[in-house]
Amino acid sequence: MPPRTNTMSTELPLVYLVRHGETPWSLTGQHTGLTDLPLTERGEQGARELAPRLQAVPFALVLTSPLRRAVRTCELAGFAAAARTDQDLCEWNYGAYEGRSTAQIRAERPDWDLFRDGCPDGESAVEVGARADRVIARVRTAGGNALLFSSGHILRVLAARWLDLPPQSGRLLQLGTASVSVLGYEHGPHEPVVHLWNETRR
Repeated sequence: MPPRTNTMSTELPLVYLVRHGETPWSLTGQHTGLTDLPLTERGEQGARELAPRLQAVPFALVLTSPLRRAVRTCELAGFAAAARTDQDLCEWNYGAYEGRSTAQIRAERPDWDLFRDGCPDGESAVEVGARADRVIARVRTAGGNALLFSSGHILRVLAARWLDLPPQSGRLLQLGTASVSVLGYEHGPHEPVVHLWNETRR
C-alpha cells in the first residue's frame, strides 16, 4: 500500500505506523495504557485486513509493543516472524487514570489535558517523547523501511517527534484503530514529513 503522494522520495526509507485493532476499552473510550487487553472480534478482523496493505512493502525492521493488543495485530497482519518487541513502544502509562474516560477525569478536573498535564502516578508527555525519540533513533539506523505496531497516544507522540515538534503536538494527530500512517522525508533526511495519516479503509 504505497502512500498516495507525489512528493514521496523513492530512495529514502519510510516508517509505517500501525495502531492496534479494536479492544473493549477503545470502544468505550477508556484510557488503556499498560492494561493488557485482547482485541475484540472486530479488532481481529481489522488486523487481518492490514495484511494486503502491508505485505508488498519490504521492511528492514519490524517492531511491536510487547502489549498483546499490538502483538496480536502484528501476528494477524502477517509479521510475527519478523517482529521484535520494544518496550519503548508501550502505550502511555496513564497511572491513576488507567481505565477511565476523559469525561470521567474531567468531571473531577474540568481543564485536564493529557498532553499538557500527563497523569498522576503515570507519565508526562515529555517522558513519552523520550521513549519515542529512542524508537526514532533505532528506525533511522535500520537501513530500510520500518514497521511499528503500537497504540494511539505513543504513536501520535512519535509522529510529532519525527517532525521535530514537541511531544505535546501529538494532540493534533488523531488515530483510529487498525490504522496505517506513513512517515518519511520530502527532499532529504533533514526534511521529515508525514506522507499518510490515519488510513483505516473503513
